[in-house]
Amino acid sequence: MPLESFSIQSRLDAIYTKYPEAEYRPVIGLSGNFVDGEARLCDRYYDSVVKAGGTPIIIPPIADSDVIINTLENIDGLILTGGGDINPLWIGEEPSPRLHSINSKRDEAELLTVRLAYNRQIPMLGICRGIQALAMSLDGEIEQDIEEAYEKRVKTGHDRPAPIKHSQDADRSTPTHTVNIKEGSILYTLYNRDSMAVNSFHHQAVKDGGKRFRITATAVDGVIEAIESDEYKPIIGVQWHPEWLDSSGLPIFKWLVAQAGVFHSAKELHRRIITLDTHCDTPMFFPQGIHFGQRDPRILVDIQKMAEGRQDAVIMAAYLPQPKQGETFSSKVAFPVSTPKRYADLIFDKIEDIAKANNQYVNISRTPSELIENKRKGLRSIMLGIENGIALDHDIANVSHFAQRGVVYITLCHNGDNDICDSCRGDDTHNGVSEFGAQVIQEMNRCGMMVDLSHAGEKSFYDAIEISSQPIVCSHSNCRVLCDMSRNLTDDQMRALARSGGLVHLTLYHGFLRNDNTEASILDLLRHLEHAISIMGVEHVGLGTDFDGDGGVKGIADSSELINFTIQLLNHKYNESDIEKIWGGNWLRLMEQVQASKTK
Repeated sequence: MPLESFSIQSRLDAIYTKYPEAEYRPVIGLSGNFVDGEARLCDRYYDSVVKAGGTPIIIPPIADSDVIINTLENIDGLILTGGGDINPLWIGEEPSPRLHSINSKRDEAELLTVRLAYNRQIPMLGICRGIQALAMSLDGEIEQDIEEAYEKRVKTGHDRPAPIKHSQDADRSTPTHTVNIKEGSILYTLYNRDSMAVNSFHHQAVKDGGKRFRITATAVDGVIEAIESDEYKPIIGVQWHPEWLDSSGLPIFKWLVAQAGVFHSAKELHRRIITLDTHCDTPMFFPQGIHFGQRDPRILVDIQKMAEGRQDAVIMAAYLPQPKQGETFSSKVAFPVSTPKRYADLIFDKIEDIAKANNQYVNISRTPSELIENKRKGLRSIMLGIENGIALDHDIANVSHFAQRGVVYITLCHNGDNDICDSCRGDDTHNGVSEFGAQVIQEMNRCGMMVDLSHAGEKSFYDAIEISSQPIVCSHSNCRVLCDMSRNLTDDQMRALARSGGLVHLTLYHGFLRNDNTEASILDLLRHLEHAISIMGVEHVGLGTDFDGDGGVKGIADSSELINFTIQLLNHKYNESDIEKIWGGNWLRLMEQVQASKTK
């Protein structure tokens, strides 16, 4: 080889002939094996990532949570590679006599990595041991030994096809058995076939993927060969080794790199824009002593879930239940307060206490400019809302009181007529907005507070549009043509909102997304969003999850999964300008307009 072939300068000169020096290639972390005191990885894994268009990095098996989390913050996708058996004690099982050697150095690090990556919505591919790591980490089950499991089934009279050999002696690049692929799966889309030949080097297998996965490929003897997320997340596990199958293995790596690219784009987008959820009911859980400053399983919105989902801001509503005739308000709430106003003030006191206790990470915002400044400082924002105008205690002066506290909107009623207006689930007490309700709306206009008509009856809705000098909002409502519920808006209501400059923010309550027996999902939210846009235009829509008020669907179950909404928008070819409007730009524009109209 000529000496000039060893010139670093010539290579640098070629790199610096253009700018940027390289196009971005998604960063894919590969879990490293651990053998004889060394972190190791077969070159086939990282070569496949490069061929698929990604940037591979090897993740050593370190169980330090700080190291894992910092690693996950800097990758776009994760591959869980093959290797030895996983210790069954991690899922509460005693070891089978047929268990092979385990790798304790790797187990803890990898299982913890999977769970933390899952909470951050990072695309994942599990290969051989990796599919088992996915299942074990995410509440599934594994077979410690395939033949032993078969023998147990035979003894108990369970039917199952005769076993095939799952640990081949042939060259690794040689397929030795076939798998059946389910139509409609990601694998089926990648290969456009219902069966394919694969290689195999294992004696353990997934026994049950659990609620988070669906089985998408099986061997002829029934052994599970592939699982995919059942939550519309980019997660696949395969029992075979695609890194050895050259052209037939590459599509899986290309899929992961493509998903990682979309995830990277979504992260970058969240870095640039404001992401605002306009309605959550987390204060309803305050009586349980919840911990907003840590990942609390009792609630869907907390500081860690907001960070994982890259959510900037949320409007927390002080929800006030509507007493029925003969009931007192104090009998409906958990805290010992005598009036609705005092209850709302107590809730806001507790929210402010949360912000003070976590002031390094979160702050109260009362205006769009404060929210934007919090984003600049790296702080998340909580805004205040009221759900049910009975908080005013039939005293018009309390509108000003709550405006001064920083309340950005009042939902005029809830599930029942009150002294302001009739509810969509009420008894038509006032035939729309009451005389007092008209005064409330006008005072809200004067105080620069947004009027929210979610939960209102149709007559109340149209009355409010006529009375209000400012556009109104529906902070958490969906489309009635797609789900025929009185809480949802008709197309005519949405047109009226758009004509007056108002907004509708789609919600994640399953009963307002579908009214059949099918579980609602993120795809149903997209259907409602796209319909609302077709009627109103993209300048009049947004998202109000109703988290902790029974909101949450498959694919967006809590705040940690809100980035999945952005990923779906990108997959549906929405541009950055429109995504910014949907994610909060429309709301902040209108809030600024309403607050600017405030008069003395």
